[in-house]
Amino acid sequence: MSAPILRRLADLRAATARWRGAGETVAVVPTMGALHEGHLSLVRAAKAGADRVIVTIFVNPRQFDNPDDLARYPRTEQSDAQKLAPFGVDAIYVPDPDQVYPAGFATTVSVTGVSAGLCGAHRPGHFDGVATVVAKLFLQTGAELAYFGEKDFQQLMVVRTLARDLDIAVRIIGCPTVREADGLALSSRNVRLPEQARAAAPALYAALSGAAAAIRAGAGIEGALATARAQILAGGYDSVEYLELRAAATLAPLAVLGEPARLLAAAHLGDVRLIDNVPVIPA
Repeated sequence: MSAPILRRLADLRAATARWRGAGETVAVVPTMGALHEGHLSLVRAAKAGADRVIVTIFVNPRQFDNPDDLARYPRTEQSDAQKLAPFGVDAIYVPDPDQVYPAGFATTVSVTGVSAGLCGAHRPGHFDGVATVVAKLFLQTGAELAYFGEKDFQQLMVVRTLARDLDIAVRIIGCPTVREADGLALSSRNVRLPEQARAAAPALYAALSGAAAAIRAGAGIEGALATARAQILAGGYDSVEYLELRAAATLAPLAVLGEPARLLAAAHLGDVRLIDNVPVIPA
């Protein structure tokens, strides 16, 4: 049975008020639609962890630094609802734009520190847009639990920081990256990869995995990263936007592996920008 699609905040709040009145816990899975197995893994986790689950679908214009990227982002509400139907979610919140950014909207949520560098350096304003819309969705849904994928690791850290700093009573749960059989991290952008680019795409994860193994084994970080960059380009990518080792707890840059870390990268295949990351745990 398909979940109701709610477009107005008043309807959403009427539903959540009933659930809370019955003593039920509420989880939210924020998405921009174009759902794939990575999103659905979050829905499974939410269903296991809460009595009621809301999936939000909103292509947030404030997190796109490139208008062309916003225009090309897939919008697949009907097929998204069909993919969610077997999970029995309790509501699909697809807010009309004025329910998120009403006339006169004048507030921006900006998270410093964990948003610096990486995607934050290459996509100006992106994380302000993410933080603003996520804060709104937390407050609109009133969810006690929120599920995010670790593929967007910097985003996950931004969201955790804003919830903590603003005293929003929601627990942020990061879920493992879901991959294709060849290692490519699932992403809504993958559908834009032509056949030749799709064949080259797994080179990013392969290079990250190799560099992580080398660093764990004691290789110099700078050399391991240089080798990984060369492998990504040799694998068919046009450019490497960044490839860095950061502390997993703070995203501070690391020169030595003295604590749990993440190796994070962004690279371009034609006009498609792909990101990925892998954990690096000291021996």
